[in-house]
Amino acid sequence: MTVLVAGVGNMFLRDDGFGPEVARRLASGGTLPPGVEVVDYGIRGMHLAYDLLAGVDMLVLVDAVPPASGPEPDGSRPSSPGSLRVLRIRSEDLDGGASLDPHGMDPASVLGKLRTLGGEVPVTYVVGCVPADVTEGVGLTPPVAAALPWAVAAVVDLLSHYTSKT
Repeated sequence: MTVLVAGVGNMFLRDDGFGPEVARRLASGGTLPPGVEVVDYGIRGMHLAYDLLAGVDMLVLVDAVPPASGPEPDGSRPSSPGSLRVLRIRSEDLDGGASLDPHGMDPASVLGKLRTLGGEVPVTYVVGCVPADVTEGVGLTPPVAAALPWAVAAVVDLLSHYTSKT
């Protein structure tokens, strides 16, 4: 079994660096089950696409996400900066016609193009955080920084649940 945790986002756009920071913490924490690889992809969407073509059973994307426009399946409405959202992505929800930008990162486009490239969309989750600021600058805002330990715990919980079933 191969599990990939992909931190995505641009660390030079403040809270968009959430995914890479979670990936860094997970990689240095030493609490991951066997068979889990953690990679900071930053904005390298093509790199992620090629790694997924090698075959992955489960993918956890960690990224900044927009606020919920309606209630989540559990009834919550995470919309304030620093709110976490855990989403299951299904292959039927993806647009196969999306184009890949070799110099950018749009996870939906990467996953949507995977079949066109000869791959399969793995079991996919997003652990996302609602950003407060995505303007130019380095460093997370206080509400997003405060969400980091919770995001790490959410990823570890997903991995533990998935690896215990396989």
